[in-house]
Amino acid sequence: MIAKLTAKNHLTLPKQIVEALGDPSHFEVEIEGNRLVLTPFCPGSADAVRRKLQTLDLLESDVMDAVAWARSKPGQPPT
Repeated sequence: MIAKLTAKNHLTLPKQIVEALGDPSHFEVEIEGNRLVLTPFCPGSADAVRRKLQTLDLLESDVMDAVAWARSKPGQPPT
């Protein structure tokens, strides 16, 4: 089957493919060689998030530090 990439980089997947996967709303996207690999992803899945953090070699403390930094006011160090 063919999927179409629009001018705005939106990818349209064939309905049969999406239905066969259980109608996921999100996909994890990876490149393997010259292939684009889409894997259904449940954004609310804590295990999936932990696996992704592990592949990126990030610790939960790194995420907490990033959130603190993002929430800090300009000119003030994070608490």
